[in-house]
Amino acid sequence: MIVDAQPIISVSGLRGIVGTSLTPLTISRYVAAYANRVLAHRSSHSPGRPRVVVGRDGRESGPMLVDVVAATLMSCGVDAWIADLAATPTVGVLVRNLHADGAVQISASHNPPPYNGLKLFGPDGRVIPAAAGLEVLAAYEQSDFPWQGFDALGQRHLVTDTTSAHLQAVLATVDVPRIQAARFRVVLDSNHACGSLLGRRLLEALGCEFTIVGDRPDGQFAHRPEPTAENLAGVTRFAQEFSADAVFCQDPDADRLAIIDELGQYIGEEYTLALTLQHALATRQIAGRPLGPVVTNCSSSRMTMDIAARFGVPCHLSKVGEANVTDRMMAEQAVYGGEGSGGPIDPRVGFVRDSFVGMAQVLDAMAQSGRPISALVADLPKYEIHKTTVHLPGHLEPAVAIDRLFGAVIARFPDARASRLDGLRLDWDDAWLLIRPSNTEPIVRAVAESKSSQRSEALCAAAAEAAAEL
Repeated sequence: MIVDAQPIISVSGLRGIVGTSLTPLTISRYVAAYANRVLAHRSSHSPGRPRVVVGRDGRESGPMLVDVVAATLMSCGVDAWIADLAATPTVGVLVRNLHADGAVQISASHNPPPYNGLKLFGPDGRVIPAAAGLEVLAAYEQSDFPWQGFDALGQRHLVTDTTSAHLQAVLATVDVPRIQAARFRVVLDSNHACGSLLGRRLLEALGCEFTIVGDRPDGQFAHRPEPTAENLAGVTRFAQEFSADAVFCQDPDADRLAIIDELGQYIGEEYTLALTLQHALATRQIAGRPLGPVVTNCSSSRMTMDIAARFGVPCHLSKVGEANVTDRMMAEQAVYGGEGSGGPIDPRVGFVRDSFVGMAQVLDAMAQSGRPISALVADLPKYEIHKTTVHLPGHLEPAVAIDRLFGAVIARFPDARASRLDGLRLDWDDAWLLIRPSNTEPIVRAVAESKSSQRSEALCAAAAEAAAEL
């Protein structure tokens, strides 16, 4: 049994083990703290009660948590608009479409079945930024909850159509007739989570012949939910069994997309953003539209920077985390962005990582070029990423150990360009190394990328050696 003593709480939400670190009391306190912020920042000119969308990703504990979240919102004088089963990017679209004041998405992303959690949205339909998240955390810690009397309670409403607005927004970014004419054969692995709801409608609209694996969103994951090569080893066979042009694999809340090509090769989540970015910039160039800057986080593949350079546009790096990426995208007026964990962000659809954007735009790239995924990947820059966990010495306070580790690593590589944007990142012309504490786990990670797996592994090993010598 997995046991966590405390939930993991960040500026964008919380996550924990249902029944131990994540209880109805914890959920209620956190949602009440969020409701406090919603009420405090709502425009005085907005008529009626504030409204918050509530969605979930398909886990078994989801229906119970929907009731807890809805009851808490209503107890604070906020209307709860229940979308129920809905992908995280879909919830972002619903916030804007319903003119809501925010949303609570019930999801533990790629964590195992015992976990669940909450992800908070603002009125702009994106995950709340750090400043807003800190306000929620402060209210949570101070027990500052806006409980209302019987005559000021919110009401519960049902969202009857959760997918149409999102579907139309995604379709508007691609050449639908061109994709329909290609008659692609597609396998979609939704892994018994919420991605199948819009996934089915999208593939139907694009004229694909398709099979959905794990179609029923009941939380009975057929494999570990994070869409990595190891976890999808049993899914690669579907490419040949169904003579598929593509196998698309979603995480439980469908904001991340991994791809298996027509040969049955897992191409990796980093390539999802690279393929969609390459296609987005090429399409804008052909149409004569402004290309503009792009944004990714400092832990994503250098492929994004190289692709941006091909088109002569700047590529800006943000801190790790979707909210940080979207903050930078808005500040730079970026035309595209995302995270290398399989999460493209197209502002035309919303400022949320979106597996449906990924699927549609990869199919559009295939239809436009007349080439399979393997050929499109072959045209991309080639890098090798290595990731490892760095163990800090127990005789030092974590903050002290991390600071000393950063200094030791900088001393080892005096030829590198150092940045403290998020942890420590060292850059060379053809490689980088990032060392940073995790936002979701009590560990320190080292990530390196270069032209060879040996060099990437050596860079991570150097970080681990520096930590061992502290």
